[in-house]
Amino acid sequence: MLTYILRRLFISIFLVLALIAVVFFMLRTVVPGDPALVLAGENAPPEVIEQIRHNQGLDKPVIVQFLYFLRNLSHGDLGRSSMTRELVTQRLVEAMPITLTLTGLCFVYTMLLGILIGVITAYWHDTWLDNLIRVLTVTGASMPTFWFGLMLILIFAVGFGILPVQGGLSVRGMILPTICLGTGSAAYLARLVRAAMLEVLNSDYVRTARAKGVRELGVVLKHALRNALIPILTVAGFQIGGLLGGAVITESIFGLPGMGTLSINAIHNRDYSLIQGTVLFIVVIYLFVNLLVDISYAYVDPRIRYN
Repeated sequence: MLTYILRRLFISIFLVLALIAVVFFMLRTVVPGDPALVLAGENAPPEVIEQIRHNQGLDKPVIVQFLYFLRNLSHGDLGRSSMTRELVTQRLVEAMPITLTLTGLCFVYTMLLGILIGVITAYWHDTWLDNLIRVLTVTGASMPTFWFGLMLILIFAVGFGILPVQGGLSVRGMILPTICLGTGSAAYLARLVRAAMLEVLNSDYVRTARAKGVRELGVVLKHALRNALIPILTVAGFQIGGLLGGAVITESIFGLPGMGTLSINAIHNRDYSLIQGTVLFIVVIYLFVNLLVDISYAYVDPRIRYN
């Protein structure tokens, strides 16, 4: 197990560097515009623009800029924001709690609601309840996040006035963003759990457990659900990436000053250092969560062993 973990960590380091390299070179070679002109202003004289370009290191070859970035990254230095001149790490630390809280709440909401609905529809499959919930899950998975968020604000904040329009680090402030971001993922997960549970519920060992007199709740949870967890865990790992990506839109809708809002502002201002910092944060979290998912396979299904 330790060898497997170390090998995955070694591979993850190269994946992080590869993704950072792709973002780095795309920002400087593919994306149009001049960040020095953005900083100086459209009416700035050419010598001021050239001075800013020199101070930011933008006048050096792209490969040299990338090597400088890797050298600074090895020392834990992500640079400074070109707009505010603050350390990128400081900006990330300020925005990180909002995004991590929102993603964590959405993940719990997605797993609980998705697994519960999936088990219910699988156990009472082909009934009116199953058909009704399947229609609702298809609808939930099809709704765009930005539209659903606006509808939640219109109904619960403007119409009934029971929840705040703008989100925040409070119970009431996180309800609407969590529902907005997590509902689509929960609907998708519910359909996956239903399919996995239907396959397991018809297996021989489930019929044997029932024949031995095991309580129905034990049959469903201990024998059926546990053996259906492998594909569920796999999707759960990918859900983290989807939730982190969806946080960009959700935070903008509800005015949350998290990583999503920070990345949008960084892209708008062509703030290279800040964009690279947010990408690095999201990639590291995503790879770490998927490593935990892979390790958890062996504990959910003892037949799986890592050599």
